[in-house]
Amino acid sequence: MNCLFCSIVSGDIPSTRVYEDERVLAFRDINPQAPVHILVIPKVHLSSLDEVTEKSSALIAHLLEVIPSIARAEGLTNGYRVVTNIGEDGCQSVKHLHFHILGGAKLGEQMA
Repeated sequence: MNCLFCSIVSGDIPSTRVYEDERVLAFRDINPQAPVHILVIPKVHLSSLDEVTEKSSALIAHLLEVIPSIARAEGLTNGYRVVTNIGEDGCQSVKHLHFHILGGAKLGEQMA
């Protein structure tokens, strides 16, 4: 498998890591869409939310539990947005499940 985010997890591709534990990695997006733009990924490869099963749901719950602490550590005390894209029509560019934390400024109301 040739997955960009798996290569980041393994350290083969450098990233600016802001959070890491045994199951989750968070790092700064190299093409930020907001003043704070962090990607949060599971360390195991799941292509998207479409692959989440009962077996992987505890991992996803953990990932969602760490997002607020990452946001607080980044100073996002007045709100932020969490987004995940799924599949071609959802504009998923990397086929590894990832959540975007976007904040640091007032974000537009339109989602698309």
